[in-house]
Amino acid sequence: MIDTAEILKILLRQGRITEEQAESVQTAMEAEEKTPLMALQDMGLLDEEVVYESYAQHVGLPYEDIDSYSPDPDLIRRLDPIMAQQYQIFPLGFDNGFLKLACADFVDLKTQEDLRHILEANLDFIMVNSRKLSALIDTFYAVAQENLKDVMDELQTVEEEKGDMAVADEAAAAEQAPVIRLVNMLLMQSLKNKASDIHFEPAEKEFNVRFRQDGILVHQPKIPKKYQGAVLARVKIMSAMDISEKRVPQDGRIKMKMLGREIDFRVSALPALYGESIVLRLLDKASVSLGLQQVGFIEDNLRIFNDLIRKPNGIILVTGPTGSGKTTTLYSALNEINRPDRKIITVEDPVEYQLDGINQMQVNTPIGLTFGAGLRSILRQSPDVILVGEMRDLETASVGIRAALTGHLVFSTLHTNDAPSSITRLVDMGISPFMIASSLQAAMAQRLCRTICKNCKQIYRPTEKILKEVKFPVEVAEKITFYKGAGCETCNFTGYKGRTGIFELMVINEEIKELILQVKPSYVIADAARRNGMRSLRDDGFRKVALGMTTIEEVVANA
Repeated sequence: MIDTAEILKILLRQGRITEEQAESVQTAMEAEEKTPLMALQDMGLLDEEVVYESYAQHVGLPYEDIDSYSPDPDLIRRLDPIMAQQYQIFPLGFDNGFLKLACADFVDLKTQEDLRHILEANLDFIMVNSRKLSALIDTFYAVAQENLKDVMDELQTVEEEKGDMAVADEAAAAEQAPVIRLVNMLLMQSLKNKASDIHFEPAEKEFNVRFRQDGILVHQPKIPKKYQGAVLARVKIMSAMDISEKRVPQDGRIKMKMLGREIDFRVSALPALYGESIVLRLLDKASVSLGLQQVGFIEDNLRIFNDLIRKPNGIILVTGPTGSGKTTTLYSALNEINRPDRKIITVEDPVEYQLDGINQMQVNTPIGLTFGAGLRSILRQSPDVILVGEMRDLETASVGIRAALTGHLVFSTLHTNDAPSSITRLVDMGISPFMIASSLQAAMAQRLCRTICKNCKQIYRPTEKILKEVKFPVEVAEKITFYKGAGCETCNFTGYKGRTGIFELMVINEEIKELILQVKPSYVIADAARRNGMRSLRDDGFRKVALGMTTIEEVVANA
């Protein structure tokens, strides 16, 4: 996968484009949210084959155009579908005793060694067009439920050949090739399904696996109970946990390359009645590299928030429950303002996504590195922008407010139900109303709503009774077309695919500052904010209903 952060520099060094052309491409990327490859092609500067060939030269690999390639069925069978999908490789043929494998980026040495061992051959890696490579892999190595059945059959064969030790000795069983393939397949399938979590859940007589997709848990094909220990041990080995310890909770992390991307899984193991319950949180950096429009901002909210994040100082708070997309919004905001001339430092618990060009610190409470202590240290690093993972106590909030008052832009989160309640929460912590009024630029509540599946989207008309019950604006309802998803294989027959944010953005103006100084309750502040243009979560959700993005039912369920 082409490193988009480096490709313009590479093309400049190789003399493929000029400085002026590079600046034009950069401008097009920022203005129209294009990748470098799209911008280069749209501007007629370079076609994609030239760009890929340049990148291959940069990483030191030969390049081939695979348009005329004829797949060899015998050769294709040598490579396991899970391996092909996970590492994004494809066998092209033998040349002088070496098996040529197509790839879209440099394959690290450990993976090369693993592949040599699995394929029992000397290997040569050839770089190809990543789009064409993905198409080849999807055509010849589709990973579906049939593959799960194949893995189960392999497990059964191993058990028959090696006896009960294949499953009784969990540590040994976890190193069996079918178990490794099974776990890798589940991890990869979760990424392809755009799941946020994988849940391994032991029950009395069965072993369940569920993916959280668009906020909803979806059952995956069942794994026989007798393989439970081996599968859980494999996950614990991958995440560097103690597989012999099953009495206390453990935390770990898995970092691996999948589908051409660096993916992190945050792993939590919890002792339960019928075995350890293990949950993997999927941390895909691509999900926090979105523009603010992709996060869900529309029209005036997009303009206002863009202006706020470019303020020289002050605090911007994002509120909402766990899983409401606060991290994605904040990281997308940092990406928007991340420039070479600006120093951005974060203190988080934990650091979930590693961002290029941003200094990130992880809280370590047992040694005294709390949010407050970390924030005080950060201020000695001369930052321009600070992200505090959460203002969870008086110490952190006080230091954050002092940072905002001394010329820093501070982002942070709170757990409140709406934007006006964030002010009440800060007062309850012990922060002076004067300090809040002087430092707070804005507070924003957010939730996530599922979006209508584009594959089965259809027109419908909600009843007048429902419109009245949810207080949907009558004047709007008369002018718009309502949509819902009929349900299809693409959306797992839910009618929804993907999620978008809905927002309640409260900008602190003079009227609201005065109410803060008077310590007015949150409902009074909310009334003033609405008079000054703030839309409630439900109102913003209804705007997205009017745009055909989601449904009334989904907005009401979340706002």
